[in-house]
Amino acid sequence: MNETDIARVQAYLRATLGNDRIHIDVPKRKGGTVEVRVGDEFLGTVHRDEDDGEVSFSLTISILDEDLPNVALPRAHGR
Repeated sequence: MNETDIARVQAYLRATLGNDRIHIDVPKRKGGTVEVRVGDEFLGTVHRDEDDGEVSFSLTISILDEDLPNVALPRAHGR
């Protein structure tokens, strides 16, 4: 991804998700992983795909089990 792609995807994610703290880092080396952060927290990676002249971008979000909160499931009605 080039810097224009990164800026466009970042603007899209900020507008769509309503969060100006979303930041996409320009890779340190050409062809490196493009990382997405919310503030200082790593969220995932973005990849550019091109197929038959059509360009799309994929966001892969990584969630570690240890980062998930414990939640109580609602009880089913009638039980």
